[in-house]
This record gives sequence, C-alpha cells and structure tokens, in this order.
Amino acid sequence: MRELETGLWHWEASHPEWTAANSEGWGPEVSSYAIDDGERLLLIDPLAPPTEIDELAAERETAIVLTSPWHERDAQSLVEWLAAPVFLPRPDEFNDDVAWLRDDLERLEKDGRVYSAGDRLPIGAEAFAGRLRNDLVLWVEGRRALVVGDTLVDLGRGLELPADWLPKSVTREQAVEALRPLLELPVELVLPTHGAPTDRAALERALS
Repeated sequence: MRELETGLWHWEASHPEWTAANSEGWGPEVSSYAIDDGERLLLIDPLAPPTEIDELAAERETAIVLTSPWHERDAQSLVEWLAAPVFLPRPDEFNDDVAWLRDDLERLEKDGRVYSAGDRLPIGAEAFAGRLRNDLVLWVEGRRALVVGDTLVDLGRGLELPADWLPKSVTREQAVEALRPLLELPVELVLPTHGAPTDRAALERALS
C-alpha cells in the first residue's frame, strides 16, 4: 500500500477471477483506492483492503464506490461488515454483476446511490461520461483526483484509451472527443484501476 498524499491511499491485489483467456490484455494485479477526509472514508473499487484500511474503515463513516458494476470485487463483504452504503452505475440487465444488489436497485436509485454521468454524488464526487454508459469517471474535487475506472488504463504502455475496449460502433476519435471535458478540470492525480496512479500529463497524452 502507498499513501499518495495525506489521506489518499493506493494498493494493488490479485484479481481472483483473472485468467490469461479473459484478461483482454490486463494483468492479474488491479488497483484500488481509499480517500479519507477525516470523517468519511471512500473505498473505491476495493479489492482486499490492507489491514490499515480495514482498521480505519471501522472508525469512519465509510462508503463503497464502484466506477462500474463489474468492479464489485470485495464490495459485498465490505458492505456487510461495515454496514456501509454502496454507490454504483446502473448494471446491465443481461449479466450477473452485483447480483446481490439486484432486488434493491429501486431503493438505491431513490436514495441517490445509483448514479449516471452528470450526477453529483453526496460523497464529494462528480460523475463524468466514460468508455461506456456504466463505466464512468469520477472527479473528486477536494483531491483534484480523477478516478478513471476502465475508461483509461495502463497495460504497460502508459495511460491509454484502448481502441479494442470500445464498443464496435465507437471509434477512438469519437471516444476521445466525448472525454475532452475531463481536460477542463484542474486534475493533478489520475487514478486508474488497471495500472498505477499518474498525473495530468499522462491524461493529456492519453486524450491527444
């Protein structure tokens, strides 16, 4: 685990469902983040939180935040242990992502916990359009940090928008144009879930 700045941590863990056949180029290690403001702790796309984060979560008002439904990782066990709310984009109807939340989605929507691009979450984050309708980018203004989910990743070549991860009907040029509003934000940190944290310069290169 590494503390990027006071109250902002990054760690990597091996994804339990990873295989070379289903990886689409990403390795077994994936990234998770924790952001603490002194009262509330956000666990973002959490997988196997280190002991220090577990201990802090038990002392804080904690929320689980997913950038996409398929990043549920250890969310269910953390929600059950901490009695913490979970915030997520709406899952697709045809797959099993967050199956444990399916019967509760209507209530979660009413509570503002199912979010879309353009929404301001009541946890200090704003959602921006990403690679897919429910693969979103989160702007945490208080940290000048952009959490980019699977929209921008580092597969060993630096931060990028992989063309083969886009829907067949969308070109890379179209996707880059849709992501350009991110460059208007005063971003200092970029937090991918595949790859290590990076900076604004990497964001600008990825969207050039």
